[in-house]
Amino acid sequence: MPNRTTPLTPARPSHAGRPRPSRTALLGGPAPILIAAVMWGTTGTAGSLAPAGAPAVAIGSAGLALGGILMFLTSRGARSLPAACTRRERRLLALGALAVAGYPVAFYPAVARTGVAVATVIALGSAPVFTGLLAWRTGQWRPTARWTAATAAAVLGCALLVLGPELTGAATPIDPTGVALAACGGLSYAVYSLIGGRLITRGHSSDAVMGVLFGAAGLLVLPLLWSVDMRWIATPRGAAVAAYLALFTAYLAYRLFGHGLRRTSASAATSLTLAEPAVAAVLGVTVLAERLPATSWTGLAILALSLTLLTFPTPRRR
Repeated sequence: MPNRTTPLTPARPSHAGRPRPSRTALLGGPAPILIAAVMWGTTGTAGSLAPAGAPAVAIGSAGLALGGILMFLTSRGARSLPAACTRRERRLLALGALAVAGYPVAFYPAVARTGVAVATVIALGSAPVFTGLLAWRTGQWRPTARWTAATAAAVLGCALLVLGPELTGAATPIDPTGVALAACGGLSYAVYSLIGGRLITRGHSSDAVMGVLFGAAGLLVLPLLWSVDMRWIATPRGAAVAAYLALFTAYLAYRLFGHGLRRTSASAATSLTLAEPAVAAVLGVTVLAERLPATSWTGLAILALSLTLLTFPTPRRR
């Protein structure tokens, strides 16, 4: 990831009297990431439609395996990318693939231990913080006041949204192991977002980078699928759920995410993906007939305002 003075896109000749419209930056960066977050927000609803008894980790890993391998096979330049990379970049690719594979392995067991609400808020809430701290620690980026305020508000809104039912009802014990696994999921997300962003801003194709990262990750989780009961995927409902997760929440969503990383820093990108629990909450109300308390609706409003602040570009002085 470049530092504050490094442009995210190649320099182009300037045209006097014809400033680039601000919506170009919007459509080239935040918009694809927000669309990807909307797709990820449908994961919980889609997973709930899987056949009874399907292991949660198998559902997530099956979507990653199918979507990741498909992404590699259809990404232009993915096969030749490792040869075009330096030795250091190949090490980054390997580390990024491990991080991608580690997310479902950590997150879905966390859901089983702590529940969807706690695991979601810890994983998604910690990811922007981990990304900002890692980027700052490695000298790739320096947090701005706008990002810090917007991300803090987004994490607060996410917590109120997801934990609203828990805060208004009886307290339930939280499994420390599940909390640690959810945080590991957030760390995995931060690591592969930073690595993908760094390789893309070095001039490599976003399709090729995401194809290699997710194709390798799909191969890494195959042994896990062989070790669990996968009979559910042979049913019409199970096959439909796996196909949806593979095509939309993995293949298409991560292509959009990689495209958005061309013009958006990984720190801002992981903050924008906090829109995912908002989409999941709205689908729960409209599709699954769930009810949200006033606390959750307050969190949804805070989250929407903070995402708006992160999405629209900052006005620049002439």
